[in-house]
Amino acid sequence: MADKAQTLTLPLLITRALVIFPGNQQLIEAGREFSINAINAARNETNSLVFVTSQNEVDVENPTENDVYRVGTLCRIISNSERDGRQRVRVEVVERVQLENIALDNQGNYYVAKGSVLELKPVSEEKNRAIIVAINKVLDSMPNIVSQMPRNVANLVSKADDAATLCYALAGFLDAPASKKQEILEATNAEILMTLVTVLLNGENQRSEIERDISEQVRESAEKSQKEYFLREKLKAIKRELGEDTDKANDPDAILERLENNPYPDFVKAKVKAELKKFDMMPSGSLESALIQSYLDVLLNVPWWQKTTDNDDLKNVEKILDEDHYGLEEPKKRIVEYLAVKKLTGNLKSPILCFYGPPGTGKTSLGKSIARALGRKFFKASLGGISDEAEIRGHRRTYVGSLPGRIIQGMRKVGVTNPVFLLDEVDKLASSYKGDPASALLEVLDPEQNTAFNDNYLEEPYDLSDVLFICTANYLDQIPGPLRDRLELIQLSSYTELEKVQIAKQHLIQKQIAINGLKPEQVSFTDEAITDIIRSYTREAGVRELERKIASCLRKVAVEIVKDPSVAFIEINLERARKFLGTPIFEDSKKEKEAQVGVVTGLAYTEYGGDILPIEVNNFKGKGALVLTGHLGDVMKESASIALDYVKANAELYGISHDIFNDLDIHIHVPEGAVPKDGPSAGIAITTAIISCLSKTPVDPNLAMTGEVTLRGNALPIGGLREKSLAALRSGIKTIIVPKGNKKDVEELPKEVKQTLTILYMSTVEDAVKSALVK
Repeated sequence: MADKAQTLTLPLLITRALVIFPGNQQLIEAGREFSINAINAARNETNSLVFVTSQNEVDVENPTENDVYRVGTLCRIISNSERDGRQRVRVEVVERVQLENIALDNQGNYYVAKGSVLELKPVSEEKNRAIIVAINKVLDSMPNIVSQMPRNVANLVSKADDAATLCYALAGFLDAPASKKQEILEATNAEILMTLVTVLLNGENQRSEIERDISEQVRESAEKSQKEYFLREKLKAIKRELGEDTDKANDPDAILERLENNPYPDFVKAKVKAELKKFDMMPSGSLESALIQSYLDVLLNVPWWQKTTDNDDLKNVEKILDEDHYGLEEPKKRIVEYLAVKKLTGNLKSPILCFYGPPGTGKTSLGKSIARALGRKFFKASLGGISDEAEIRGHRRTYVGSLPGRIIQGMRKVGVTNPVFLLDEVDKLASSYKGDPASALLEVLDPEQNTAFNDNYLEEPYDLSDVLFICTANYLDQIPGPLRDRLELIQLSSYTELEKVQIAKQHLIQKQIAINGLKPEQVSFTDEAITDIIRSYTREAGVRELERKIASCLRKVAVEIVKDPSVAFIEINLERARKFLGTPIFEDSKKEKEAQVGVVTGLAYTEYGGDILPIEVNNFKGKGALVLTGHLGDVMKESASIALDYVKANAELYGISHDIFNDLDIHIHVPEGAVPKDGPSAGIAITTAIISCLSKTPVDPNLAMTGEVTLRGNALPIGGLREKSLAALRSGIKTIIVPKGNKKDVEELPKEVKQTLTILYMSTVEDAVKSALVK
C-alpha cells in the first residue's frame, strides 16, 4: 500500500461515468488511445499503480483538466488483457486521492497527474458501530435489494466492522448516476457517507418495488388472457357440439379455405396469410385482434374477380334508355358507341363521362338508366361538401375506427368489379387542411392510372379500369383543371317546353300517380293543363319544380277521391289545375306589348336556363353623365360604357346631334334590380337602346337580341344560345338577332325553336339597328 503522506505522480486513467470506491475491485474496459497508453505505462513504469477518475461529461472525447473530477482513486492493476484493440483491466482500489496538475506526458501519449491521499475524518468507535447498525436496519427493511447483492458484497455487509468500508461496498453495488456516486467518493467523514448511501438505498428500493409491481401486473394480465383463451376455446367446443357455431366465417381455417377455393390475386392471398399469423399471436379479446378481423372482412369482401355480363344488344339498350328518358340524345349515343366498340374489340377501358348542366335536367337519373340498360349494378357517391381527402382514399389502419374510402366502400357494396359508379356533384368538392379530395380523384378518374388505385386502408392496389365512372356537375368552372382534363364532357342543356310536356306525360305523371296511391284510370292531365303549369308555375331549366306541381295536383285529387268514394275519374284541365295550384306565379310573357322608344329586349343565361332581359334607356337635362342601375356587374357596366362611346363616335350615322351628349344625362336601367346581372352579351342590346332613345325611334317589341359589342361596333359571338332562344320562345318573342359567329350554334338549336322563331344574323350594330328600329 502507498505511503499516505507521500505525493505521487502516476499515469491517469480517465473513465466515462464510472466511479470506483476504496476496498472494491473493478473491471475497466479502455478503448481510447490515451487510456490504453496509461495502462501500459502503469504496468511498465509505476509498479502497476495508476490514478483513476471520471469525466464529468460523458460525450467529451479528448478531456482537459477542467473535464474531470479532482477527487479520484489510487488503484493497483491486478490483471489485464487485450481484445479487438481494447484493454480490459481489473484494478484493486487502494485509497481516495486529491488530483492536481492533470496533463499529458512529455510525448503526449497519456495523461499523468499528481495525487495525495485523502483520509476520512476519524469517528469514535461508538459512532462507527452506530453507523453500521443503522445501515443494517435500513437493509433489513429492503429484502429486494439484499436478494440482488453479489455474494462478496453480502459477505462484507454481514461481517463489516468499519462504517466507511461498508458504505463504499454498498455504493459500488448500487445503480446510480455517476454524479451521485462522485458525491459519495468526495464525502469527508463516515456520517456524511451513511447519509448519502441511505438516500441511494431508498431510491433503489423504490425502483425495485416499481419493477416488482409491473412484473406482478404483467403476470396477472397473462394469467387472465390464458384463462380467457381457455374459456373461449371451451365455449367454441360446446357450441360446435350443440350445432351453434355461428362464428365460423371469421375462423382462420375457414378464411384460409375460402382463400384457396376462390381466385383471389396472389398479393391478396399473401396479405391475408400475413395478417392471420399476427392474429394467431393476439389475445382473442384484444383491440388489435378486432382490428385485424375488420380489415380481413373488408379485404376479402371487396370484389376482386366478380363481374356482371354487359347487355350487348344495342337495340335493347337504346330501347331501355328511351323508356327512362325523353331526349338527351348525346349521352345516349355515347353509351351505344362504347358498347359497339367494346363488342368489336372484346375489351375496352371504360370512359370517364361527366354530365354537366343546370339542376333538374336528369343527370343523376340518367346514370341509373345507363346501369339498367347495360345490365350493370349501380352505386352513387354524393361528393358535395366533402373536404377530406380520406373520404376518397380511406384512412390508414393505424387509427381506431378507420375505414376505406368511398370508392372501395362502394365497390364492396355492389360486389362486382364493373359497376356504373356515379360521382355526384364533383363541382361541389371543397379543399381544407385535411387535403384536397379533387386531387385524390385524379388517380380514380385516369384510365392510365386507375388499374392500381391505392386506398390507404386496403393497402393493396385495386383495379378500377372496368368501372364505368359517371360524374355530374352544374358548373364546369368549379371543377379543377387537371380533373376536368380527365373527363369526357357531355352537356345536358335546358329542356324545351315541348320536351317538358313529353317528359311530364311519359314519366313524371305516371311516377307521381304511383307515389300518391292513385291508379292511372282515376286521373289524367290535359296537354293544355301541363303547358300552363310549365308556363305559369315554373321557371327552370329542368323538371323538378314541374314534378312538384304535378304531385301537388295529384295530392288534391287523392283528397277528393277519399272524401267521395263515388268519384271514379278526375281530369285535370286548365281550370282545375289553376284551382289546385292557386294564382299563377309567373306571367305568360314579359315582353313589351307595344313598340317603345329606348326599350330593347335582351337575352340572358341564368343557372336555371335562359330568360329575357328588358333594357331601358332614358335621357334628361344634365352634364353628359352616364347613370347605371339594376344591380349590374363590372363587365356589364363596361359594356354600357363601350356602347355609349360607340354611339358618340357614330352619332351622325344614326341622325343624332353631337351637342346632346354635353347637355343630357343618360340613364340605363335593367329591371328587377334585386337580381345581380353581369356579362358582355347585352352589349348590342344596350347600344340599340341608346340609339333608339336619342333618335326617338321605337323598337319592335316582338324582337330580342344578344351579342357582345366592341368600340368599333362589331358584334361578337356569345354562349348559352340554346337557353336564350328557348327563353325568347317561351316569352312570345317572334324574332331574335344573334351574331354571325353563332351561326354554327343555331344549327344545334331544338327543332321547335328553328321552326317558330325567325333568326337574323348581324355583323355590326348597324345590322341590329336596321332590323330592330321601327321607322
